[in-house]
Parts: sequence; C-alpha cells; structure tokens
Amino acid sequence: MNDAPSPSTEPRTVVSAADAAPAPRGPLLWRLSGPIVVLLTIVSVLAVALAWRAEQRVRSSEKELVKRQQESADRAGEALLLARQAQDAMREATAKVALLEARLGEVALQRGQLEELVRSVSRSRDENLVSDIEAAMRAAMQQSALTGSAEPLVATLKQSDERLARANQPRLEPIRRAIVRDLDRAKAASVADVATLSIKLDEVVRMVDELPLLSASEPRRDFAAEDRPARPETPEPPEASASAPDGLGDRVSRELGRAGRFFADNIWSEIRSLVRITPIAHPEAMLVAPDQAFFLRENLKLRLLNARLALMARQFDAAQADLKWAQGAIERYFNRGAKRTQTAAEMLRQVAQQARGAGVLRPDDTLAALAAAGAPR
Repeated sequence: MNDAPSPSTEPRTVVSAADAAPAPRGPLLWRLSGPIVVLLTIVSVLAVALAWRAEQRVRSSEKELVKRQQESADRAGEALLLARQAQDAMREATAKVALLEARLGEVALQRGQLEELVRSVSRSRDENLVSDIEAAMRAAMQQSALTGSAEPLVATLKQSDERLARANQPRLEPIRRAIVRDLDRAKAASVADVATLSIKLDEVVRMVDELPLLSASEPRRDFAAEDRPARPETPEPPEASASAPDGLGDRVSRELGRAGRFFADNIWSEIRSLVRITPIAHPEAMLVAPDQAFFLRENLKLRLLNARLALMARQFDAAQADLKWAQGAIERYFNRGAKRTQTAAEMLRQVAQQARGAGVLRPDDTLAALAAAGAPR
C-alpha cells in the first residue's frame, strides 16, 4: 500500500534507460515506407474511384438536367401553343359576347318599343272607349231633355256598363262605379211620361163630344133604365110545374100578376122620367144655350190640345193651367153623374198629377269619372 518505490527497482530502471538509447533512423523509415506507399496508393485509388463515380454522377445529372430541360422546353412550347389557342378562343369568345350584347341591346330596345306600342294601343283603345261613352251620354241627355223621359239615359247607362265590363280594364273601374250610382238615381227619379200623358189627353179630347151637358135633356135610358135594378125572374117551383095540367087557373093568375108588375114598373119609370131633380152648384151651367154647347165643347178641346202642346214643349206650368181650366169646365157644365164624365175627369186628374216639372237627370258622377279617365297623364 506504500506509494514509495522500492530500493531494489531503481538500479534496474537506470540500466534500462541506458540500454534504451536511440537506434539509427534509416532502417525504420524503410520499414515504414512500404505501408505508407500502400496506404497512399489505396487512398489514391479510392480518390480516383470516388472522382470517377462523382464524374459519372455529374454526367448522369447533366443528362437528366438536359433531358428535363428539353422536356421543360417542350412543355413550355406546348403551354405557349395552348396559351395562344386560349387567347384566340378568348378573342373569339369576346367577339361573340360583344355580338350577343349588341343583339341583346337590340332585343331590349325592340321589347321596349313593343311594350310602348302595346301601351299606346291599349291607351288609345281606352281613350276611344271613354270618348264613345261620353258622346253617348251627351246624346242620351239631349234625347231625355227632348222626350222628357229617363229611358234613353237609363238605356245608355246600361249599355256603357256592359261595354266597360267587356273591356275589363282596372283603370276604368271608377267609371263603372259612377255609372252604377247614376243608374240608381235615374231609376229612382220620377220623370213625367209625356207620351202616355199625350195619349190620355187625346182620349179625353175624343170623349168631349160624348160628354152630357147639364143643360141638355138626356135620354131616358141613362136615368130611368140605368137606375132601375134588374129584376131576376122568379123560377117556378117544381111542384107548381108538375101540377100545371091540374091547376090551369093558378098558372093564368101568375102570368097575369107578372104582366101587371111589369106594366106597373113601366108606368112608374115613365112617371119618374117626367120629373128630374138635379143639384146644380153653378147656375150658369143651365143657362148654356144649345147653340153655345158646340162652342163650349170646341173651347174645351182647344184647351186640352194646348195642354198637350205644353207638355210636349216641357212647359208644365202652362199645361197645368189649361188642365185646371178643363177640369173646372167639366165640373161646371157637364153632368158629373154620368160615367163618361167621371172617366174624363179622372183621366184629367191623373194627367195633372203626373205632369210635374221635374228636371232632366244629369249623370254628373259618370261625366266626372269620364273626364278624369280621359285626362292626359
């Protein structure tokens, strides 16, 4: 375990060092030169092999690069050709698009012109329809004013409503609503029917010559025969007719009784016809001479004809005055108990009641709607 060297080893160590003196270098170099040469040769061979291999690799790489470069050049040429073709196709497509856009613009322009033409035709048709309806309304108003009847106006309103219904235009709906309102007003309005009233006046004029005067003697049949009620014949009892062959005296007595009653009735009728009591409200009616009766009737006819002309001329005040005079003349001078006088008086009363001065109905709502529809936009 002691680290100090033993004394017995020191002389041996010194002797070994003395014995180990450097030998001469020549033989050692010759001995080492062979392996070194071999080593250098091997290294040179390896270097040459590595260089050759590197050169082969470089050559193969150059070939590969050349090949790839050639392929790249070919592909670049193909790409350039494709690019040129794509450019040409794009130019053609651009030209076609430009042509299509031009045609589309022409089509859009033609469509706009066509729509404008359709709107113009439709607007022109609606305007013509509105103008026709307005002209028909004006003519119907004039005809109603001339005839005094609302029938022409009512017929025109109905016809206009049918035309608008066939047209079926939403912008013309206000006109239809106005026509319906005016049609209801025209139907509810009371307008004198001049034609019917004229016919009634003509009938009264025809009856004037047949009206009985208070101052004239009337036939017996008008008073005695008309006032006497008809006596129904009493039928014979069946038993009496069955026993007629046995009771001839009873049958003779019945026949004599029936003849006596008939003779008594005739005698009584003759007696009644001798005396007649007539209440007279106006004494001047009995003072009309027979030669003045003709002028009275003619004057009454003239007044009735004047009333008729006044009705035709829509002068209802003058017609009312003539009708009032005619009614007064009939009540004053003619027998009001006669049936014909009562009929004539009733007809004059109806004419006077219906001959009222009602203004001609104006379709103001329809005219306003037509003016609004026909106004330029």
